[in-house]
Amino acid sequence: MTSTASDCGIDNVEALTIAPARATAAASTLKALAEPLRLRMLAVISQAPRGEACVCDLSALTDVSDPTISYHLKALRTAGLVRSERRGTWVYYSVEPSMASAVEALMHTFATTPPAEEPPRTEGVDRVQRALESVSAELHDLFPDLEQAQVERTVQESYTALSSRARVRQYLVPLTRQFARQRLADVAKHTSPERDYPPQVLFVCVQNAGRSQLAAALLHHYAGDRVVVRSAGSMPASGVHDAVQAHIEDISPDSQPYPKPLTDDAVRASDVVITMGCGDVCPIYPGKRYDDWKVGDPALASEAGVQAIRDDIDRRVRDLLAELVPDLSLD
Repeated sequence: MTSTASDCGIDNVEALTIAPARATAAASTLKALAEPLRLRMLAVISQAPRGEACVCDLSALTDVSDPTISYHLKALRTAGLVRSERRGTWVYYSVEPSMASAVEALMHTFATTPPAEEPPRTEGVDRVQRALESVSAELHDLFPDLEQAQVERTVQESYTALSSRARVRQYLVPLTRQFARQRLADVAKHTSPERDYPPQVLFVCVQNAGRSQLAAALLHHYAGDRVVVRSAGSMPASGVHDAVQAHIEDISPDSQPYPKPLTDDAVRASDVVITMGCGDVCPIYPGKRYDDWKVGDPALASEAGVQAIRDDIDRRVRDLLAELVPDLSLD
């Protein structure tokens, strides 16, 4: 005997399922999520402290280019999962309000993992942790107005950011001390604007391995402590380009440049922000001066080309210093 829907106990199957149009829309949304990077990006956006993230935040998830990140964000936006808002040169992404419950359920089901048993700590890990705790204590003494928890968090974040791309790990703790100290100085300046500070300049390029490092070395060579200089990258490399390293050693033999990630605090603390071939990656804050220097990329240049790029940057740095500190002798 042939079974019917009634024999199986369901009288009206259509009343229990999703309407065809809604099923088609839902399938399209699920298809947009059937890509690991998009799912990870959505997790960052939905769980970000302020409920939003920009391309520079999401680029830390992968080594793909910014256009590829933008392609995946467009897919999430087309599927109705996220929305975007441009503020200045930044585009911020947040979860579409109508999808907030669905995304929350998705993250709760798939993105969270049960707590795993803590692996045994190795002697090397313990040694690094003790060194970082010592760095935190030292920096808290230098910045007593900042909360100890903030100093410790900055040190840990700095170590993590540098170690994720480092080729040589034996210098990570000293580099972490230097980077964290810069970051905390930027925070202190931003939180105490009433104090008198020298002009501060931030050079930004993609990898912080060529142009921005060379510009920072030249500015520091000419200005010394008269100007505070920072350099950073929107997607920092693991090391400075060899050709640029040779020029920096010529400019400042004792310096040890290393690529650093761009931070909001560095932008907020700077008076002049100069981008060098990295596009619109810097957040816009009122009262800052933003310039874009169109200079060649030394990573792609011949030896003569690198020298020409150095000369171009040198001229621009001199012109900038003539504006910032007119009484400075550049001879």
